[in-house]
Amino acid sequence: MLKLKTDRELVTLEENARLLAEILVEVALRAEPGVSTRRLDRLAEQWIREAGSEPAFLGYRGYPASLCVSVNEEILHGIPSERTVLAEGDILSVDLGLVRRGYYADAAVTVPVGEVSTEARRLMDVTHGALQEAIGAARIGGRVSDLSHAISTYVRGRGFYVVREFVGHGIGRELHEDPQIPNFGPPGQGAKLWDGFVAAVEVMAKTDDEPAMIRDDGWTAVTASGGLSAHYEEMIAVTADGPKVLTQGIWEEYWRRRM
Repeated sequence: MLKLKTDRELVTLEENARLLAEILVEVALRAEPGVSTRRLDRLAEQWIREAGSEPAFLGYRGYPASLCVSVNEEILHGIPSERTVLAEGDILSVDLGLVRRGYYADAAVTVPVGEVSTEARRLMDVTHGALQEAIGAARIGGRVSDLSHAISTYVRGRGFYVVREFVGHGIGRELHEDPQIPNFGPPGQGAKLWDGFVAAVEVMAKTDDEPAMIRDDGWTAVTASGGLSAHYEEMIAVTADGPKVLTQGIWEEYWRRRM
């Protein structure tokens, strides 16, 4: 069931999404060789609190950090550590959430650490492209599974595989609201989309077609083969004028700032 937002709620959600996007881009720009993932986590928490917000992930279901940092074969929920130091050629997924004025924001981006392989760059491009396809499908009168179908069609058609175990979701007064938005499925199913629906659309793709595995820490999801994975997430609102990206294009802003 969709939880539709009022105009006032949409204003707050968009403010939160923009704030989160700004912080996430700043974090991503600091993903350089020699930097520990714990350092990125400390920066993220500092900037969230300085902005008058609270980290959404810290303590959520026992998660021990403010930022999820997943390197190479790690799909998502990687725990920051001083021992995990970024190296040239890594790809890094950073997933961040905050809560402000009673409403949540949640987004993710995967970025290169220095120069990366052709395969890594192509995986990132395809995963982000699939996110754009899903966003384009988020229109009044459509169905939730139209987004899922757009993701899987785009990814599989370009030689990669979607992650099936984790999903996008509605967002608002709760971090994870119904409905779930999987990375796969036939079109035309699930709840009908209406004006005022806000979602965190997240796409995860990888180089193998095997089930994901969870490490002994109980959080970090990884590819079974050790192959690469990428993760992109934007907050969107369904409106009468079409889908509106509340986080304003994190990947594009990252590259604009990096250049």
